[in-house]
Amino acid sequence: MNIGFIDYYLDEWHANNYPRWIEEASGGAAKVSKAYGMIDSPIGGRTTRQWCEDMGIPQAQTIAEIVETCDAIIVLSPDNCEMHEELSQLPLRSGKPTYIDKTFAPDYETAKRIFALAEQFHTPCYSTSALRYADEYQAVTGVDAAYSWGPYGFETYSIHQLEPVVMLIGATPERVLAVKTPHSYSLQIEFEGGKVASVTGVDGEVPFMINVVRGASAQVIAPESDYFKTFIRAMLNFFVNPAEVVPHAETLRIMALRTAGIEALKRPGEWVNVVLS
Repeated sequence: MNIGFIDYYLDEWHANNYPRWIEEASGGAAKVSKAYGMIDSPIGGRTTRQWCEDMGIPQAQTIAEIVETCDAIIVLSPDNCEMHEELSQLPLRSGKPTYIDKTFAPDYETAKRIFALAEQFHTPCYSTSALRYADEYQAVTGVDAAYSWGPYGFETYSIHQLEPVVMLIGATPERVLAVKTPHSYSLQIEFEGGKVASVTGVDGEVPFMINVVRGASAQVIAPESDYFKTFIRAMLNFFVNPAEVVPHAETLRIMALRTAGIEALKRPGEWVNVVLS
C-alpha cells in the first residue's frame, strides 16, 4: 500500500516517526511513498526537499499529486490544526481513505465542515489522539467522573486529555469552567447525566495521568503502553478496511468541548456552554 503525506511542514515529530512505524507495523506491506509540505519547516531547519532526501521519500509538488498516486492519505500538520481544512480539500473529495492528524480542527464549526465534505464525496476519514489507544484505557467502563492532567498548553496538547476523558465518560459535555495560574490551567466539565470531569495542564514535561471514579471507587491510570504503535496499526487497518474507527459524532463532541474550553480560558470563573448544533 502506498501512503501519501500531506503536511503544513514536514520536519516535525509525527512526520519524522510515522514512516518507520508504518513499515514496521505492516511488515513492509505499507509505506509512505510520497510527501508534500506546503512550506519549509519554520522550527526544524530542514527544507521540504532536504527532509524528503533524508527520509528517502519522493517529494510531491502538489497535493493533487499525492491524491492521484497514493492509495491512502495522511493529513498531518499536528501543531497547526487551523491548516487541516485547507490541506484536506482534495483528499476528502477523492474517495480514498484519509486520516487527519490530531487536533482535528481549531473549532467545532470547522470540524463540522470537514466531516460534511467527506460525507458529500463518500470519503472515509477519521481523526484521533494516539492516547485513545493506550492499553490501560481499553477495559475501563462505567466511569462516573474523570480527573485528568498532563503537559503543556491547551491549544496543542489538550486533545490528549479531552479525547480519553470524553471516551471514558461516554456522555455529551454540557458546560465548562476554567481556572488558571501563570503556568497551569484547569477545566471543570459537566456532562449530561450528572457526570463530571476535570482537565489540568501544566507548562512543563509532566506525565499524562487520569483518575477515574466508578461508584465509590477510584483508580489512577498512567498510560505507559506503546499507544503510538497501537494507533498506527489501527490506522493501517482503517486504510485496508475503511470504517469509522472513531465515530464522527464523538470527534465533534470533543471539538465542541475544546471550543468551549478555549472560550472558558478567556473568561476564568465563568461557566461556558458547550454548543452542539
